[in-house]
Amino acid sequence: MIIPAYNEEENIFPLVDALSKALSNEYEVIIVDDGSKDKTFEFSQQAAQKYKFLKVVKHKRNFGKTQAIITGADSSTGSYLLVFDADLQYSPIDIPRFVQELDNGADMCVGWKQGKYEKRGVSSIYNSLARRIFGLKIHDMNAMKAFRKEVLWEIVSLRKDWHRFLVPLAKDKGYIITELKVQLYPRHAGEPKYQSPFRVFIGLLDLTAVGFQIRVMRKPMFYLGLLGFLTVFLGFIVGVIELILRILGHGFRPMLYLVILLILSGLLILGFGFIGESVAHLSERMERIEKEVRNPKDNIK
Repeated sequence: MIIPAYNEEENIFPLVDALSKALSNEYEVIIVDDGSKDKTFEFSQQAAQKYKFLKVVKHKRNFGKTQAIITGADSSTGSYLLVFDADLQYSPIDIPRFVQELDNGADMCVGWKQGKYEKRGVSSIYNSLARRIFGLKIHDMNAMKAFRKEVLWEIVSLRKDWHRFLVPLAKDKGYIITELKVQLYPRHAGEPKYQSPFRVFIGLLDLTAVGFQIRVMRKPMFYLGLLGFLTVFLGFIVGVIELILRILGHGFRPMLYLVILLILSGLLILGFGFIGESVAHLSERMERIEKEVRNPKDNIK
């Protein structure tokens, strides 16, 4: 279990106590203090002295939840990973259900939040867009989730905040994804970390970026080449129309500028298509090299 924690000092002892009551000794719990400014790390260390299943690692500064998950995975010894929030908005008694899904053959099990919660409307729109863009069958991308460790290593080149896209990135690699309903509870203590409305805008931009990577960068010349060719062809058609109009004595100079714009834009898009093909080829080679040389057990801290 990986528990990213940033300024969660009020939740640490209740969290660990709840986990100790709900889980067996087969679980390894890793709290990743993501550069907290309060006593999250100190309280976590105190809890680790009492509970042998608990391990604590620390970032020198706040790197974000994505890097906290990767750090926790590097520090883990199990073959399954489960990301659990420190604020106790999910119940530890649901954890074995997720593990059972992996035992039954799933590569990833995703929670579907039940109950009332803030930003339900925004979340619904966000998840609806994700289902359409990525062809997902699940209802919620960002609830509690469990997955096999190799899933994370397969998509380890995650950027900041891309933990929200583990599901579509895993689906793109062909992994089996299932879903379980989970009850969402009020935050036990402390302040939510993702309250800024600006994050909604950032999330939509990230959604577009991941969609571009999964869709377009798999076949850049197909998408960009086709668009570039159509743009050049449209410029040619407009040019023919302008030529006919000029012969008839009704020339319209802005149409000439439009022809130049369309043809140059089309050629530029075609150029991006060739560059995209080169980048995609290099990315595939790098992914193969990473698979060959990376052994998670060698990265345990």
